[in-house]
Amino acid sequence: MATALTVPERTGRVVAGDLHIKILGACRYPSPLTHRLARSAIHYVGKADRVPVDDRISMVAEYTADLSGVPAFELAGPRDRIFFDTTRLRCGIVTCGGLCPGINNVVRGLVLELVGGYGVREIYGFRYGYAGLVDGSEPISLTPAFVDDIHHDGGTALGTSRGNQDPGAMVDTLERLGVGILFVIGGDGTLRGAMKVVEEVRRRGRDIAVVGVPKTIDNDIHFIDRSFGFETAFCAAVDVIRGAHVEATGAKNGVGVVKLMGRHSGFIACHSAIASTDVDVVLIPEVPIVLDGAGGLLEHLEQRLKQNAHAVIVVAEGAGQELCVENTATDASGNIRLADIGTVLRERIVGHFREKAVDVTLKYIDPSYHIRSVPASPTDSVYCWNMARNAVHAAMAGNTELLIGRWHGRFVHVPMPLATRYRKQVDTSGDLWMSVVEATGQPLEWGASPDAAERERI
Repeated sequence: MATALTVPERTGRVVAGDLHIKILGACRYPSPLTHRLARSAIHYVGKADRVPVDDRISMVAEYTADLSGVPAFELAGPRDRIFFDTTRLRCGIVTCGGLCPGINNVVRGLVLELVGGYGVREIYGFRYGYAGLVDGSEPISLTPAFVDDIHHDGGTALGTSRGNQDPGAMVDTLERLGVGILFVIGGDGTLRGAMKVVEEVRRRGRDIAVVGVPKTIDNDIHFIDRSFGFETAFCAAVDVIRGAHVEATGAKNGVGVVKLMGRHSGFIACHSAIASTDVDVVLIPEVPIVLDGAGGLLEHLEQRLKQNAHAVIVVAEGAGQELCVENTATDASGNIRLADIGTVLRERIVGHFREKAVDVTLKYIDPSYHIRSVPASPTDSVYCWNMARNAVHAAMAGNTELLIGRWHGRFVHVPMPLATRYRKQVDTSGDLWMSVVEATGQPLEWGASPDAAERERI
């Protein structure tokens, strides 16, 4: 039996069987791409190179007797033979969940690769998320002309929504329209919905492939080096932090508080803080916030104001929920509606310094909706194109219930059940969080005095 690998950032234990990609059937048709691409660019079906889950020599060395047991992802890319007859194939595209930079780039990439690479003639764009698959509305006919300029705009040309839809009704629509491939652009909840569609398709015995392009501005889907839109988001956040820094330095004891996206994971807060170099404190969901007492946030803020006469705090939206009034309300997708930690911090910071007869000027900025609606950066635009074209290649080969990810710098096929098994979070003992602590000078955790923390380290 193969040994399970435990990979970094809380991915848990992964064995080779977890990486198996489902396929609809034998690939009987030669790919239209074979005459356009070099032979070295084409992967033979079932014999593509694989990318180890854990690329450390110390881990792979355990399999020296039989490297076939190394947990590894299937390499993405065009195949020499495909499952679908592209002259008769119809495809569908749906975008779900919150907005994120780059959605339009992915939609455009899917359409251009389907039409230009494989000669697909009919592509449907379903309006307003999964709701467009059940509400009886007519989908948009997606053509190269329709998507020609959409990548210059933020948001999604198809519209989006949250909510749980009946997978049976969604498959009814796919069957009625003769859709053979459904491309799903969305995050964790969207992918779980896609898995329900796959199960219903399987129950009916239909040959419909479902392939995901993971969309999460929080960068919290596992086995993906980074999600599209993430780089754009934290770059846009840097500009906001710069403004908060200007406000903070404009008054004695000025404090700028910037709330950024990150329900469960603090990646945007961490990266934007490191990139800006103007941040004194980063608060993320992975590290509980202690406000009062020795080693608490308020004590740390007092010291910063005495030293610099200003401070900038970046807080992820999901941080410090334990300090807020408990909220049981949920959104249409069943997610708990988060309390506003930025407002809580503003009230507690101002109140604390008022009690100490210290005047502070605090400015609270929440740019979330602006950041998530901007167009993709050039780097993200390139990334979106590569995600889209590899999603098309995977679907054409009859692969299903998978998403396209980039792992160790290579584009790979990630099974949806594995990608949704855990939520990716900042590893508080890993290099990213250590980089934040070094850049800001804040403690590794709140509520422990520096002396106690040093004794624990020793």
